[in-house]
Amino acid sequence: MNDNTLPSDLSTPATPAFADPWEALSAAPDTSTTSAWLDAPADTAHQLAGSADATAGGLQLHRLWDGSLPVESWINQGLGWVVEHFRPFFQTVRLPIDSTLNWVQGLLTGLPTLAMIALIGLFAWQFAGRALAIGTTVALLLVAMLGIWPEAMVTLSLVLTSLVFCMNIGLPLGVLLASSDRAQRLMRPVLDAMQTTPAFVYLVPVVMLFGIGNVPGVIVTIIFALAPLVRLTNLGLRQVRPDLIEAARAYGASPWQMLVKVQLPLAMPSIMAGINQALMLSLSMVVIASMIAVGGLGQMVLRGIGRLDMGLATVGGLGIVLLAISLDRLTQAMGKSRRSAGRRWWHTGPAGLALRLLQRLVGTPARGDDVANEPVPALAAQAQ
Repeated sequence: MNDNTLPSDLSTPATPAFADPWEALSAAPDTSTTSAWLDAPADTAHQLAGSADATAGGLQLHRLWDGSLPVESWINQGLGWVVEHFRPFFQTVRLPIDSTLNWVQGLLTGLPTLAMIALIGLFAWQFAGRALAIGTTVALLLVAMLGIWPEAMVTLSLVLTSLVFCMNIGLPLGVLLASSDRAQRLMRPVLDAMQTTPAFVYLVPVVMLFGIGNVPGVIVTIIFALAPLVRLTNLGLRQVRPDLIEAARAYGASPWQMLVKVQLPLAMPSIMAGINQALMLSLSMVVIASMIAVGGLGQMVLRGIGRLDMGLATVGGLGIVLLAISLDRLTQAMGKSRRSAGRRWWHTGPAGLALRLLQRLVGTPARGDDVANEPVPALAAQAQ
C-alpha cells in the first residue's frame, strides 16, 4: 500500500459502472417513441397496447364496460341543448292544457259543495245505476266532512284534464295501430318503455322543459297514463269479428262508417277498460307529481311526510282513496254494455224520470219511448 494514500480515499473507494447489475433494469424506460411499449415492463406494455388497440377513431372501447362512459354528461348536454333551443315551443304546448285545466278547476271549485255532490250523484245514477250513485254520494260527503273538499276538487280537475288529453291522443293512436301492423311494431317498444319507466324518472325532463306547477303535473300525468289506453283501444278494435266487418263492407259501409258504427261500438268494453286504467294511473301520478309543486291531495300527503305529521298525511290519503274508489267503480259501470236492456240512455235514470214527468204534463208520450217499450216480436212483425 502506498503511504501517500489518504484515509478518506480508503473509506470511499470508487465504484465501477458495472458494480450494480440491476441498475439498468430499475431505470424507467423512455416511452416517448412509438416502439416504447416493446421495451416497457409487462404492465406498462399491456396498458399501452390496450390503449393502442382500444382507441379507434377517438373512441376508447374499454370504457364501454368499465363504467367510465360519460352517458350521464351526454344526457345532460343533450337535454340542455333541447331546453335552450326548443323551450319556446314547449311553453306554447302549455297553453291548451293550461286553459283546459283552469276551466275544469273553475267549474269544480266554483259551485257550492252540496250542489257539486248532487250533480256528481245524478251523473252516477244516470250512467252507473242507483246503488253506485248512493255510494258515490256518501264518499263525496265523507270528503267534505274531512275538510278537504277544495284539495279534492283540485286533484279531480287535474285527473279529468289529464284524462281528456289522454283520450284525444290515445284513441286516434289506438285506431292507427289497429289499422296498421307496421305502426304497431314500431310503437310497441315505445309503449313498453312508457309503461316500464319509473314514475319519478318522468319528473326531471318535464321540469326542465315546462317548469313546475299544475300544468307540468298534467303533462307528466298524460305521458304516464297514455300507454294502457292506446294498447286496449288497439286490442278492442282487433278483436272485432271479421264476419261483422265483411257484412258491413258488403252493405256498402265506408271506412268511416265501419269504424264509427261497427268497430268502435263493439270495442267499447275494451276501450272503457283502457279509460279506467288511464284514470287510475292519472290519479296515482298526480299524487307523485306533488313533488314538483302540483296542488291537491298529493300536496297534503307530501307536507305530512315532510313534517312527520301523520294526521295530515292520513287525511290526504283517505281523500285519495275515496276519490279512487268512486272513479274506478263509476268508469267500470259505464263500460258495461247496456244493449241487452233495449232502451236508450235517456230513458233511464234521472233523465228518464224527467222525461216521463214531462210526458205526463204534456199528455203525449214520446215516440222513442213507445218504440223502446214495444216488445221484440211486435217489432219483428212490423219490420216484415
